[in-house]
Amino acid sequence: MLISTRGRYALRLLIDMAEHSGKDYIKLKDVAERQDISEKYLESIVKQLVTGHIIVGLRGKGGGYRLSKAPDEIVVGDIMRLMEGGLAPVACLENESFNCPRMGMCRTLNFWRGLDDVIHKYIDSYTIADFMRTDESGNDYVI
Repeated sequence: MLISTRGRYALRLLIDMAEHSGKDYIKLKDVAERQDISEKYLESIVKQLVTGHIIVGLRGKGGGYRLSKAPDEIVVGDIMRLMEGGLAPVACLENESFNCPRMGMCRTLNFWRGLDDVIHKYIDSYTIADFMRTDESGNDYVI
């Protein structure tokens, strides 16, 4: 499993939006400049986040984007699954309709299930609000 730039940039976008949230909508151009990410690339990420009801957009003067809910209600696991499509370490766990002929006698299946469980529990234990906390020295850098 390798998290793509789409997944990483989606987190950066959401953290930036959370840190700059207020009553106004945030312009994508401003986020692109602050995060040093192509505005065009962010547009494609924003489309997915809007479709996934993570953010909402408003067109026209005063328009832009804002979070659809509070940062402590946006779970990182939901973002990763939305942006990456899935995070399972092996194909037989990624797609329930995948019918592996060895599944009944697979000696490694429980290992892969355990790893999958650890991955999901870990990413589901973080929210966007967790990344906004910069109280620890050196904990203010976002990849």
